[in-house]
Amino acid sequence: MGGRSRYPADVPVAVITDSTACLPEQLAAQWGISVVQLLIQANGRIDDESRFDRAELVETLRAGNAVTTSPPDPGAFFWSFQDAVSAGADAIVSLHISRRLSATADAAREAAQQVRVPVHVLDSATTSMSLGFAALSAARAAAAGAGPQRVMEVADQRYRSSREFMYVDTLEYLRRGGRIGAASALLGSALAIKPLLTVRNGEVAPLTKVSGTRRALSRLVDLAVTEAGDRVVDVAVASVTPSDRELTLVQQLRGRIPRLNDIMLVHASTVITAHVGPGALGVTVAPVP
Repeated sequence: MGGRSRYPADVPVAVITDSTACLPEQLAAQWGISVVQLLIQANGRIDDESRFDRAELVETLRAGNAVTTSPPDPGAFFWSFQDAVSAGADAIVSLHISRRLSATADAAREAAQQVRVPVHVLDSATTSMSLGFAALSAARAAAAGAGPQRVMEVADQRYRSSREFMYVDTLEYLRRGGRIGAASALLGSALAIKPLLTVRNGEVAPLTKVSGTRRALSRLVDLAVTEAGDRVVDVAVASVTPSDRELTLVQQLRGRIPRLNDIMLVHASTVITAHVGPGALGVTVAPVP
């Protein structure tokens, strides 16, 4: 199982999340967050998503070959929980991708029954850096001495107030993977029409559709700026394939959001990549409590 971090020995509440949180590895390690990997099956093998080469997976998708994803085995969670207990944790807060998108939280709950300390499993009803920022806030609260109830409250407040905005070149990959949700209403649009999506009620949902990539990305920025308003916010831009587009988004958001606390560029997890497809971009707006 990849992604297990060393837990701070003096922090009694351990924070665990999953790989769809898109947390940069160094940032997760800095705050002692253990990241349990979802699984990908492609090119004749099944493995932790972190062990798949991103460029190879993108080429597999473009070729139309089958790529499927699945939640972690409960055993992966069990060993992460055990690592936390061995490091001295008295309680564990485990927060995960929406149950309407993945059964990851169910696997965590199954494993939690085998652990001798309380394990609190939270369904974030979202994914990507809305989940990542919540895990970071939870870990910071734990490091400051908060108990499990307060750590859960901090995480809940963060992911409930955050918002995901997604650009995809095509809805075909979401359709293939069965994650299209209410965005199915946009199926059948002309190729030049680019959908903008969000996560609502735990599933992918449509926001609007725009003619042309350039206009769609401009609209993506507008939506994020409007969502931020005059609040202090953290922002993340998640990219699937490296290009200049995500760098342009970062520059535009930095220039237009008046009370920007932090902005980071992250890689979309390869599991998310498998569902949104090549060329997709995401923006997370997370108000700072």
